[in-house]
Amino acid sequence: MRDAMGGTVALVIIVVFIVFALGYMAFNVNYTKAFRMKNKIISVYENNNGDCGSACQREITEYARTIGYSLGSDINCSGYDGTGVNGLYCYNEVTSIGGSSGKSKYYRIITKINVEVPIINRILNLRILYITGDTKTFSY
Repeated sequence: MRDAMGGTVALVIIVVFIVFALGYMAFNVNYTKAFRMKNKIISVYENNNGDCGSACQREITEYARTIGYSLGSDINCSGYDGTGVNGLYCYNEVTSIGGSSGKSKYYRIITKINVEVPIINRILNLRILYITGDTKTFSY
């Protein structure tokens, strides 16, 4: 009886370790996708001098499909100026007046790390699962 219990406990420990290791690797893959998506959005905004029309939105959507980023994710954009195409990202337009260059603005881009566990997504809408980045400053 003693050997049977030891084998069961060892098997449970192995299974728990495998679940944690796979969960960690899955989180890292999704973190990398969100980080790459943020960087692409920032570079598209900078290439278009902050004026992101339908052409750049199409470029962002195509890139999201290319890397496998979840289209139409349930990103919470409350407190931000707008939502990007298909709910891929949020943005804030930050303007400043003054200095030697006059008026200037930059965009703060927010993407979400997609963790596709339905119960955890509904209960814990954590802001730590968001990645933010800023574009360069545009003078106008």
